[in-house]
Amino acid sequence: MLSAKQHLLTALAAELEKLQTGAGARAAFESPKVAAHGDLACTAAMQLAKALKQNPRQLSETLRSALLATPAFERWVDAIEIAGPGFINIRLKDAAKQAVVHEVLQAAECFGDQPAKSDKVLVEFVSANPTGPLHVGHGRQAALGDAICNLLATQGQQVYREFYYNDAGVQITTLANSTQLRAKGFKPGDAEWPEAAYNGDYIQDIANDFLAQKTVKSDDREFTGSGDVNDLDGMRLFAVAYLRHEQDLDLKAFDVQFDNYYLESSLYTSGKVDAAVQKLRDAGKTYEQDGALWLKSTDYGDDKDRVMRKGDGSYTYFVPDVAYHITKWERGFGRVVNIQGTDHHGTIARVRAGLQAAGAGIPAGYPDYVLHTMVRVMRGGEEVKISKRAGSYVTLRDLIEWTSKDAVRFFLLSRKPDTEYIFDIDLALAQNNDNPVYYVQYAHARICSVLAAWGGDVASLAKVDLSPLQSLQAQALMLALAKYPDMLTSAANDFAPHDVTFYLRDLASQYHSYYDAERILVDDEAVKQARLALVAATAQVLRNGLKVLGVSAPQKM
Repeated sequence: MLSAKQHLLTALAAELEKLQTGAGARAAFESPKVAAHGDLACTAAMQLAKALKQNPRQLSETLRSALLATPAFERWVDAIEIAGPGFINIRLKDAAKQAVVHEVLQAAECFGDQPAKSDKVLVEFVSANPTGPLHVGHGRQAALGDAICNLLATQGQQVYREFYYNDAGVQITTLANSTQLRAKGFKPGDAEWPEAAYNGDYIQDIANDFLAQKTVKSDDREFTGSGDVNDLDGMRLFAVAYLRHEQDLDLKAFDVQFDNYYLESSLYTSGKVDAAVQKLRDAGKTYEQDGALWLKSTDYGDDKDRVMRKGDGSYTYFVPDVAYHITKWERGFGRVVNIQGTDHHGTIARVRAGLQAAGAGIPAGYPDYVLHTMVRVMRGGEEVKISKRAGSYVTLRDLIEWTSKDAVRFFLLSRKPDTEYIFDIDLALAQNNDNPVYYVQYAHARICSVLAAWGGDVASLAKVDLSPLQSLQAQALMLALAKYPDMLTSAANDFAPHDVTFYLRDLASQYHSYYDAERILVDDEAVKQARLALVAATAQVLRNGLKVLGVSAPQKM
């Protein structure tokens, strides 16, 4: 169907261009809101009518006649109907809809993918401070970032995954002090225990291993504890390495990998922060006031100017962010996507202002942001708020251990990022149709069971005669398969992996309806082969979509 649709789109563009120069570039098909109205819809006549000073319905009739006379429409279209003020509804021939089955089976795991491009895109996500275990909010960010990377890759873009972490500043000092207090025998609740200290049991674990002079190793560092309770600097380095290792384990359990870990401290030691500030000074975009250095961020749409350097000489937190994003641009990433919590909303305007003011040639609107809300966890009808491991929040590892990687990923991706999400542990464990990930995976396993019972070579189905696929359920399933590539493109453009979850649930529903309506392993060989080809194609698209989400496609359940 994809090739047929492209031929039809080319024919439509040519006819629109005849009506008005430039109109052909806007040629597009839509899916009718009501399936009974047809397979494709076109609103071009209504859009052009005013400019051409014609009645939209009459213009639709003119366009209809012209389209039916084209070779592409003669070959692939059964009928064109005009509805309402000028909607053009197109009914495809069975062969056009059936063609998608062969297209899926021939492309296999590449179905829906676009050709490789030279575009380089950097996606920064998780970026958790190394001060504690990853919480469920980090989990949502990890699922979003990884799925968005996979979506962009399907569109042919060269994707680079980066983890930026703040290994400098007040929080790291608090981590070191908390660990030292534990090493000295103090604990939360003691008079000596500061209110700002970290309370989780993991702090005691760090202190014990430091005193035991253990060596900790993470993806980007390794450090051995000295065992000296007064070695605060060594304790700081040990604690950061320890928690980076813990985060590595969390990410490994979640099957998330990064191409690079970028340290905030390196921006200072390499002089990049000072260089960024100097760029802003040289551009005349700063001024001194009240003992502080200010950025003229209101010149770039911010609601007020922002302090860059405080009176004590330290930089505010958005300054290293500006320096960091200058390095992204200098490393050749013309497109950058940041996945962050909604609490970072206020930094967007000031970071973009700083990048514009620096005069480094960075375009306005750089970088892109995807902001997500936090996650509430429910179990037995009550909210779960505390993890003993973390001390004050549910960790990502808790969620995975309570359910599964697949459930956590699918659930956390099933809503728009900026909407609040309630993760229901009981639902994630349910083996019924109310559990969305189970529903989709079961559809795939059900198909695998049918194919196993048949026992033939799936590759042989790529060229079978599909003409027996005539039923309404079969045609609905084929139309659903044909939507997959456009859905991927739209989801990638909108940074919307939740669209993939919606699509997969709909495809699974279409399959279950088809399975209930028609027996697949019938005696008639031609009918059986056609039906097997259809369900094999459906399994392939389910696998492809689940892979984008980082979710497995089990053959048995």
